[in-house]
Amino acid sequence: MTGKTPLTAEVTKKKILLVDDHPMVRECLANLINQQKDLVVVGEAESAAQALPALEATVMDLVIVDLSLKGSHGIELIKDIAVRFPAVPVLVLSMHDESLFAERVLRAGARGYITKQEATEKVMVAIRRVLNGEIYLSEQMSSKLLQKLTKTQTATGPGTPLGALSDRELEVYELIGQGQGTRQIAETMKLDIKTVETYRARLKDKLRLKDTVTLIQSATHWVQDQSAH
Repeated sequence: MTGKTPLTAEVTKKKILLVDDHPMVRECLANLINQQKDLVVVGEAESAAQALPALEATVMDLVIVDLSLKGSHGIELIKDIAVRFPAVPVLVLSMHDESLFAERVLRAGARGYITKQEATEKVMVAIRRVLNGEIYLSEQMSSKLLQKLTKTQTATGPGTPLGALSDRELEVYELIGQGQGTRQIAETMKLDIKTVETYRARLKDKLRLKDTVTLIQSATHWVQDQSAH
């Protein structure tokens, strides 16, 4: 009988794909993960266009996704992964507000959400929990979702204005806040201009904003607030 060889140990490592449009974030996260004896980063991508082929080429055990990607939104990528690679769990690591996005990413098919402000130890806890088949959220968010589930009243209450937006509407709102015009948004989201104009009209209606100027101001302030967290 022979003992376990280094090669065998390498094969047992869980393979992880990192999807983030910031090279420095990917580098730091890869260094953190590769220090673990049972984990290894085998691929990196800055967009959905790079991530999906990587998933086709290699059987991954976990995908870690940011919500802000080049050319698309992370939620759309999560939905694509859920359909095309249902056995591969997704963990979202993002700067965006967990209270607004955690439930959305879970509905899209992700298995967890952690913010980039968390300590590295918590990031590793989140990774291992999702790899073990569990769902990871912060204690505060877990409590909030449990309270929502146990409420006896129906979900017709007012909630937050942004919480009432669909995923696509929220994506348009974010792009408006980043300074993109209708044509740019249409190109980014691969939609026709009239569809984007419809989304903008819905945003004004749902957020009770009187005109385009107040919509842009509202979206810009929200994006700046997200970046400041």
